[in-house]
Amino acid sequence: MTAQPPVAWILLDRDAGHLERQIHDAIRDRIVTGQLKAGERLPSTRSLAAALGVARSTVVGGYELLRAEGFIAGRQGSAMRVADLPAALHGASARPVEPLPKEQPEPERSLPFRPGLPDLDSFPNKVWSRCLSARARHLRIHDLGYGDENGLAELRKAIAEHVVRARAVMAGPEQVVIMPSTAAILGLLAKIIHTGAGRPVWLEEPGYSTARDTFRGIGATLVSRPCDAEGMTIGYDEGSPPSMIHVTPSHQYPTGVAMSLPRRMELLKFAAANRSLIIEDDYDSEFHYASRPLAALQGIDRSGCVIYIGTFSKVLAPGLRVAYAILPPSLLTSARSILRQERGSVPIHVQAALADFLNAGHLRSHIRRMHDIYQGRMQAVRTTLLDVAGEIFDVGSGSGGLQIAAWFRNRNVDDMDAARRLHTLKIGARALSPFHMKEPRPGLLFGIASATDDQVARLAKAMQIFSDGRH
Repeated sequence: MTAQPPVAWILLDRDAGHLERQIHDAIRDRIVTGQLKAGERLPSTRSLAAALGVARSTVVGGYELLRAEGFIAGRQGSAMRVADLPAALHGASARPVEPLPKEQPEPERSLPFRPGLPDLDSFPNKVWSRCLSARARHLRIHDLGYGDENGLAELRKAIAEHVVRARAVMAGPEQVVIMPSTAAILGLLAKIIHTGAGRPVWLEEPGYSTARDTFRGIGATLVSRPCDAEGMTIGYDEGSPPSMIHVTPSHQYPTGVAMSLPRRMELLKFAAANRSLIIEDDYDSEFHYASRPLAALQGIDRSGCVIYIGTFSKVLAPGLRVAYAILPPSLLTSARSILRQERGSVPIHVQAALADFLNAGHLRSHIRRMHDIYQGRMQAVRTTLLDVAGEIFDVGSGSGGLQIAAWFRNRNVDDMDAARRLHTLKIGARALSPFHMKEPRPGLLFGIASATDDQVARLAKAMQIFSDGRH
């Protein structure tokens, strides 16, 4: 069976540009809504290009992204067909657990290989300084008033355009909320969503400790959902369904696994059926090395159940103190009410400067440049870990993000002691066991952003404490 003539349902806005992404979005949306069925054949790239009046390479690019995400299947040069997506949920069990906080040995902030930091030496300081100084000197009159509690309108518009273009998010500026950090956004969401009705919060296992601490702080019942090679596992057979589900689907933190398309569709269906809200933390999605970045979970949500969180801390610098959330329309009134009372906003001249930075294309340029740099550094760190201590660790794939996990094969190793030993050797790795709520697995998490050749050589020397059997 062949899809209906493509010009009947693919309408391109040439003024908007990004034609490859428009083709991808149009086909993806018809698959998600069931208008294109599993096994249905797509038009050939040549015929679709002719029908749309675009270069064949543009159609090939759109198809390749759909194939990378798992929406379609087939080999280049042969017929592409709609993939067989999951139609039902799987009933794995989940039990509420009480998190047992562990004292994580904290590396010095300046140590190389400390996770969570971009390469600050590569920060585009001159361009940013120009944007910042220009706005500090010449803020517009309407920017100096109280303004919108959810952020400067100009920056919200720039962010919406960025995530629509770069991450296939579906949102307008009115859905954007700007805050100083991801932690502040999680705190806001905890106040909005968790009403004490007895519904738990689902968290990834292992997972982001800030989310765990935030929801623990409001007295929520926490349920750990184990992560496998496809991301968070879905389903339950006891207890109440969750009010919130916190996930990091682009690069699961800290394992680095990307959530598969079948698992994404399963999660969305589960959330819609149980009236749960998904918090999609897309913290370092710009850096994906093994293939093209997967589109955001929010972009394929048709039930309004996904809250999308992003930050400029990983792509630029944490010192900017700017993060943002894309909220479903149903949460906007509550969010504005809380923000109006708390007034914990980002300084107005920083918001204005960042809007200029985005609108001038400086962020896109910086991401393109750093992508290649980080890819090389990730490969160098992974190769070093395998070469020096490959018999001691199971090392992550390094397919994306700014950190890589290395798990001790011996599960009796004290990874916090191992992290402390590395800190004395000026290696800022963190222990992985404190990222778990139950059944901790020992390992080390290495940041790769500042991994210059000299630092990688230092890492190789330091890791010999494991390969030489001295640990």
